[in-house]
Amino acid sequence: MLNYSLPYFAASLLIGLLGINRKMTFWGYFFSSLLLTPVMGLLLLLASDPKPKPNVTAENESNLSNHNS
Repeated sequence: MLNYSLPYFAASLLIGLLGINRKMTFWGYFFSSLLLTPVMGLLLLLASDPKPKPNVTAENESNLSNHNS
């Protein structure tokens, strides 16, 4: 039983790490890989979009540049 558990857990952990910058983040991909299988977790990872970047408006940029001066 232990022979299959360790690679299964390691694959789920790796998929979670690969998903850090994706929409479901580490925990979403890690638990989906544990519950479904690492193969399904990998398919979810490949089908997902990257995490959206925060919008920086011109007002925020001017506040940052004035604050740094």
